[in-house]
Amino acid sequence: MAQVLEFKLPDLGEGLTEAEIVRWLVAVGDVVAVDQPVVEVETAKAMVEVPCPYGGVVTARYGEEGTELPVGAPLLTVAVGGTGEPGPAPAVEEGAEPTGTAASAESAVSAVSSEYSGNVLVGYGTAGPAARRRRVRQTAPAATSAPVAAPAPAPTHQGPVPVISPLVRKLARDGGLDLRQVRGSGPEGLILRADVELALATARDRQSAVPETAPAPASAGERVPLRGVRGAVADKLSRSRTEIPDATCWVDADATELMAARAAMNAAGGPKISLLALLARICVHALARFPELNSTVDTAAREIVRLPDVHLGFAAQTPRGLVVPVVKDAGRRTAESLTEEFGRLTEAARQSALTPADLTGGTFTLNNYGVFGVDGSTPIINHPEAAMLGVGRIIPKPWVHRGELAVRQVVQLSLTFDHRVCDGGTAGGFLRYVADCVEQPAVLLRTV
Repeated sequence: MAQVLEFKLPDLGEGLTEAEIVRWLVAVGDVVAVDQPVVEVETAKAMVEVPCPYGGVVTARYGEEGTELPVGAPLLTVAVGGTGEPGPAPAVEEGAEPTGTAASAESAVSAVSSEYSGNVLVGYGTAGPAARRRRVRQTAPAATSAPVAAPAPAPTHQGPVPVISPLVRKLARDGGLDLRQVRGSGPEGLILRADVELALATARDRQSAVPETAPAPASAGERVPLRGVRGAVADKLSRSRTEIPDATCWVDADATELMAARAAMNAAGGPKISLLALLARICVHALARFPELNSTVDTAAREIVRLPDVHLGFAAQTPRGLVVPVVKDAGRRTAESLTEEFGRLTEAARQSALTPADLTGGTFTLNNYGVFGVDGSTPIINHPEAAMLGVGRIIPKPWVHRGELAVRQVVQLSLTFDHRVCDGGTAGGFLRYVADCVEQPAVLLRTV
């Protein structure tokens, strides 16, 4: 007989404690292989496909799309192994016809026993044996947010009985009804749709019976939950403003020579070099001269920790919000390597395919807000880093060049820094060195 195993939301790393179900990739009755992705979840850092460590037949799914689950909460159950005997029949949502559902699951469990023997369980994230992915035809809808599994024995605990039907929960949620206040008329006090509809009708009758003594309040406006990436950004920015005494300095620079040098490099053939890659090269050279800005503050120990390597983050706007992918070991990369890595991470950000590792570990951030058509900004430091270099748009402006007024390609550079790690002299020296490299890049480009 098949054994039903429960797969829980695994620890996705980087201190993440919860995730939101974005999309189920399997349905009840599907045959899944070891390490096959079964659900797509959104964490505070990235969109992640979660593979299941078991091979067998899906007998239950927990949580609707849009539901937020903590790490360790059940995701689904899988029937594995078996000797051809019928496996546990899924429970059917209230109002759905049970015809064929249990039989389909039973036949799927029996069929899968020829492909899997015993408990096919491996370490999370490892590569497992290949297996065919089959979907068992279902003749009736199955519940998706509550356990779709064999009927459990009568509960022995005291208190309200959980609601099985996701439709009932949604009906109550949309009506603003607290299910804890509803008496269920089903078996063992199970709350049915009729119970919720009656409670909502009663609440409406009571409300209409109260005389209106004042004008109805104006609409409170749309409420947008601060969760996922938006919530993570809000928490990080709030923490940065709370903990870091930041200051900003800025300077205009003539970028004409930098733009000309890039054009000459790209005209010579070979891989194209991006402007962002050249600015990154300038950043890592400046950080080598001013290592105070490639650091973090250990507030508990009251120590400044100067970091040996530069892992360069860059701000990227995506459909999911602002993210900061990190180019690891930026100080050891050439302009070509930086261009390639910026391109890879930018495309992954657009496709919501960044991993938590892609979004963590930064030591300094480069923010090219010029792509939004603005000249300057005072950005908030990406906690727990100590500084961020901002680059505005590069546009033709009047400029005194070699003693004469000329039209040059001018950019505004700004540096926001943690005043605990250095004073204005260091910050100004860093920014002035960056501006000098932008204006006279020939010496720097010889190392590319």
